[in-house]
Amino acid sequence: MKAIVFNKKSSPDKLVFCDVDKPVPDDNEVLIKVNAVSLNAADYRSMKMGIIPKRKIFGADISGRIETVGKNISAFKPGDEVLGDLANHGFGGLAEYVTAPEIAVVLKPKPISFEEAACLPMASLTALQALRDKAKVKKGQRVLVVGSAGGVGTFAIQLAKYFGAEVTGVCSSGNVQQTTSLGADYVIDYTVENFLKSDNRYDIILGINGNYPLLAYRKILTSAGTYVMVGGSLSQVFKSILFGRLLSSGPKKMKFLTAKANKTDLELIAELVEEGVIKPVIDRRYSFDKAVEAMNYLKKGHSSGKVVVTVSS
Repeated sequence: MKAIVFNKKSSPDKLVFCDVDKPVPDDNEVLIKVNAVSLNAADYRSMKMGIIPKRKIFGADISGRIETVGKNISAFKPGDEVLGDLANHGFGGLAEYVTAPEIAVVLKPKPISFEEAACLPMASLTALQALRDKAKVKKGQRVLVVGSAGGVGTFAIQLAKYFGAEVTGVCSSGNVQQTTSLGADYVIDYTVENFLKSDNRYDIILGINGNYPLLAYRKILTSAGTYVMVGGSLSQVFKSILFGRLLSSGPKKMKFLTAKANKTDLELIAELVEEGVIKPVIDRRYSFDKAVEAMNYLKKGHSSGKVVVTVSS
């Protein structure tokens, strides 16, 4: 089968489009013919840190059709259309076929395409767990989403509205209309307005993009507000973990989220998509042989929604 394989000797991208052996599922796995993969910062950051999947194939967010099932699998059958989160199961999505345990896979919502389905796992779960679990979002609270145009940001806006919050998105000029269309009550164009110097205060701030000082974020929280850092570079993560604890000595809380793959949460997301409550946003689509270009585009950090690789139709 064809796959995008990590090869440290390949310059400059270290990713090669080549032939590899087709995987064989064990008794507790399904074999999925991959239709689409969405890329995440976890892919290129893992590569940069030297954390390479066992099969040397990246890609955690997948959608496709089940081809075969192991003898211990009861929830799925061949032909089922599914999506999966392979972040805790060796990645491997940038290939024509991938194996996955039953716990990593859910049925694809019928109203959306395979490309849209592949957008769901990591980004939507990150937004959900940040709002619901870390920030404990409640109806009527004021939520600020800094980086509202990216994969996580687009889901965060929609999920915050689902939970009944008043939402303000922060993005560049070119993404104001998109942020508004997703349901944001207010949009701040950071190229025009410095939101950190505003008189507005927020119950919850999600810091998705933008390396702003933690003290500045803390200042615009309400008296018992919560800041949650979602993702970021290694240096940003380190600062958030180290100084966030020091700045949380009171009712204001500064937290960091490490999202976790969770089948129950992914099923909830699929239900919300099925009901039309939330929808994925795709910035760009790439053919399978252009997956390296897709990864390089994502690295620039300016995508408006998700970046998707179509593996097969």
